[in-house]
Amino acid sequence: MTRFSDEDRERIRGELTEAGHELFALHGFDRTRVSDVTDAAGIGTSTFYQFFDSKEELYLAVLVAERERLFDQLEAAVAEAETPRAEAETVLRTTLGQVRSNPLIRRLFVDGEIRRVEAQLNGTGFGDAGEGDDAGACTAGGDGTGGDSGDGDSRTGFGRVLPQPEEWVARDDFRIDDPEIVRGLLRSLLFVTQARETPVVPDGTYDAVEETLIETVVAGLFAGDETTEE
Repeated sequence: MTRFSDEDRERIRGELTEAGHELFALHGFDRTRVSDVTDAAGIGTSTFYQFFDSKEELYLAVLVAERERLFDQLEAAVAEAETPRAEAETVLRTTLGQVRSNPLIRRLFVDGEIRRVEAQLNGTGFGDAGEGDDAGACTAGGDGTGGDSGDGDSRTGFGRVLPQPEEWVARDDFRIDDPEIVRGLLRSLLFVTQARETPVVPDGTYDAVEETLIETVVAGLFAGDETTEE
C-alpha cells in the first residue's frame, strides 16, 4: 500500500471528490463507476480504496459537501435581507433555484439520495433509513433540512441549522407558532419544481407559477403590512 503524506492525502481526496462531483452531477450515481472517477482524477483504482471504502461513501461525501456549499450560500444571502419577509423570500428563491438548476441539490433534497446511500452503507432497506432528514435541508431544518430531533448523524453533518424559523415564530406578526411546521412548509414547497416541464403546469408558465407561489406563501406567513416592519 502506497503511503501518502498528509498534504498528499488531502490533495488526492479533494481530487477524487471533485471528480466525483462532476460525474455524479452529469451521470448520476448508478451510471458512474469507480473507474470513471479514478480516470478523471488521474489515479489508480487501488488508490481510490485508500480514501473511500466504496462508491457510496464517495457519493455521500459529495452530497454532504454540496449541502454545506448551499448552506454557505443561504447564510450569506439571508444576511443581506433587511426584513424577516425578505429572509423568507430569500430562502425560498435560493433553494427553489438550486433544486431547479443543480442536479445534485435536486437528488439530495427532493429525491432523498442521502437516505438511499446511507441505507446501502448501513446494510438496511431504504424504508428503514429514518425519516426525511435530507429532503429540504436547505430550508433551515435542525438536521440540515428541518426536523432534527437532536440526534443528528455526525458523519453527514445533520446538526447544522439556519435559525430563521425560530426567530420568525417569536414575532407577533408571524402566523405560525411552531418552527417545525414552518420547516415542513418550506420543505414541501421544493417539490413544486417537479412540475416544471410537465403537463401539470402549462408550457411556458412555470416561472410565473413559482414566482406567484413564493409571493403568496411569504405574504401568508406574515400578518400586517411589510412597510410597518422595523
